[in-house]
Amino acid sequence: MSRSIGTTISDSLQMSLSYAERLLKDVAADRFARFANVGGVVVESNHPAFVIGHLSLYPTVIVEQLGGNGSSLLPSEKSQEVFSKTAACQDDPDGVIYPPMEEVVRSFFQGYEAALGELKKTPDAEFQKPNPGEGRTVELFPSIASMHAFYCGGHMMMHLGQFSAWRRMEGMGSA
Repeated sequence: MSRSIGTTISDSLQMSLSYAERLLKDVAADRFARFANVGGVVVESNHPAFVIGHLSLYPTVIVEQLGGNGSSLLPSEKSQEVFSKTAACQDDPDGVIYPPMEEVVRSFFQGYEAALGELKKTPDAEFQKPNPGEGRTVELFPSIASMHAFYCGGHMMMHLGQFSAWRRMEGMGSA
């Protein structure tokens, strides 16, 4: 069985997206951007808004590095600021720090649906090109293939694991 690199990476991404859908089930909009509360004790850990919002920044990168146009996928400037890799997750009881749940979730799924399409149509030779990033990322992931395998697998699942822990702290069942 011969499968392209992009299709192989998209398998992990599709599994991650299915997991994200299950994690989002039963999450109330008014808890989406809140730290977990365990028996009256607030736990400062990444909440769903931060996890999904942060991950929504990467489809543009994936699509553009594979030769597509990702400009329409780029989240708002506010989202780019509050969900950046250097931003700290904050409790948002008044709903003023983070965009509404519907916007964050829509951006996440629309972006990754576009990334799935781009991954599947990209020829293997494109994945062999050097990672155009900078610094330590290039050391860790020297090719486009290794970078996007991380973005669509390890990076995604690491953050979705934070979401899973938040669900448990909130008294929700497993996804």
